[in-house]
Amino acid sequence: MTPDEVIKYLEKNADKKNAAGMARFGINADKAFGIRIPLLRDLAKKIGRNHKLAVELWKTGRHEARILCSMIADPDEITPSLMNKWACDFNSWDLCDQCCNNLFVYTPFLLDKIYEWNDSADEFVKRASFVLIAVSAVHRKDWEDETFIRFFQLIKKHSSDERNFVKKAVNWALRQIGKRNRRLNVNAIDFASQLSENESKSAQWIARDALNELTNKKIQVTLKS
Repeated sequence: MTPDEVIKYLEKNADKKNAAGMARFGINADKAFGIRIPLLRDLAKKIGRNHKLAVELWKTGRHEARILCSMIADPDEITPSLMNKWACDFNSWDLCDQCCNNLFVYTPFLLDKIYEWNDSADEFVKRASFVLIAVSAVHRKDWEDETFIRFFQLIKKHSSDERNFVKKAVNWALRQIGKRNRRLNVNAIDFASQLSENESKSAQWIARDALNELTNKKIQVTLKS
């Protein structure tokens, strides 16, 4: 498919009602068609890996075209500069999360970007750093526990950031680390308990919410098994 053909397909399947509803979930729908993720995934499967098309789709600036881009781009052809460029274009939490989960987590520059982006002043670039930690806990089976334990320092450092999309990503990162395995669960619970004593209300919320999930009976049974 060409970029024009993809856009025409998205226009044909546009859902104005859904686009209007996206805003209620904090999604920037200014350039959105209102297309649901399952339909985009089906389209991505039909297209397959097509890095050249992905780059062109990102340039359109259309919301779902950029999400589709993250699904068909080739991680092996992604460069650090392209990651930076696309991250700076993030204008919505869902676009940030889709790019991190579908694409960036599989690049060889993943760890570098986690540490580089966590100090960004941009809310969504900084969010991306912690989303990458969260999705790495799920996808990167090759990483040792110590890599995730070191992330606690980043979580502690930025737990006082009151911005909603940063705070929730920091919390997500902590919870996902704690659900990776039994050892990390014990470490995450201990860390969250200490974090709960922080003076920052944001840090207290992050810690309290993480502890509620990580000490949950179902989580504990799953990890022990």
